[in-house]
This record gives sequence, structure tokens and C-alpha cells, in this order.
Amino acid sequence: MNIPNKPRVVTAFEKLDDTIQHQIKLEYSEGFSQHLISFVNKDGEKVSALRFETEEKIYLIKMSIIMAEQLIEDDEDYDDDGNLTDDAREEYEDEDVDLDLED
Repeated sequence: MNIPNKPRVVTAFEKLDDTIQHQIKLEYSEGFSQHLISFVNKDGEKVSALRFETEEKIYLIKMSIIMAEQLIEDDEDYDDDGNLTDDAREEYEDEDVDLDLED
């Protein structure tokens, strides 16, 4: 399903529900910092964010490079090298399959 002009949601990673967070981790399994983009928000301020798109929305998840690196370092789903662990990957892929079955 391709929605022209999808709504854009600007938010913080912590405010996203777990399912969206898990999908983001699968998409960016080697960390977030190298995937950040910059844009000017509605107040004219330059913001860095991680872009993540679903069928319904485009998420712009506000974070700096330092914050992106800290999120990965603090997250037990990522190993010491900053890669998503196999256990987390399997769990979230299974979750994604379950969601597909519900649709």
C-alpha cells in the first residue's frame, strides 16, 4: 500500500511503542548513528533524526549522534560491537510474522 504524502511523526525513540521500536531495531541492526538525517523543523531549528517508514507513516525519531550511540550501548538487544544480537533478531522477526498473520 503506497500512501502519497504519508503523515510524518516527529518523536523520541522512548515514546514509540515497543512494536515500532523492534521494527526499527530490525531495520537498523548495526546501529542508528550512521543513518541520521538532518532537517529543519516547524520552528526553523535544525534537527537530526533517524528516518523510519511504515506503510502508514514516516517517523522522524529525534536523536543526536551521541544519543544514537548511547541508545545502542545501553540496549541489551545489541552486542558489544553495536550489532543486534541473534536472539533479539529472532524474537523480533517472529513478532513481525505474528503481526503479518493478524492483518
